[in-house]
Amino acid sequence: MPSSHPGQFVRLAEHDRHPITLTIDGATVTVLQGDTLLTAMLIHGRRLRYSEFGDGPRAGFCLMGACQDCWVVLEGGGRVRACTSFVREGLRVRRNEPPE
Repeated sequence: MPSSHPGQFVRLAEHDRHPITLTIDGATVTVLQGDTLLTAMLIHGRRLRYSEFGDGPRAGFCLMGACQDCWVVLEGGGRVRACTSFVREGLRVRRNEPPE
């Protein structure tokens, strides 16, 4: 992976799906219909969130909705698991801030 790539994930296939626009931490990004939030957030960043227990940035663990490691916050309220929630047009999501 080139060091200039901003994300943890790099899309290698399935480029022909419909593009979807959403907002992550105030930045508008384009992903593909059928992507999960986890995929979208890791294509456009290196983490999903920071651990509230102070053990650093998190990028998901089980990737199937069983572990509690990928909760993210939707703007306007609510939390969802990034690994089991699909993107939709206009969705606004944010990562939490690093613990102090």
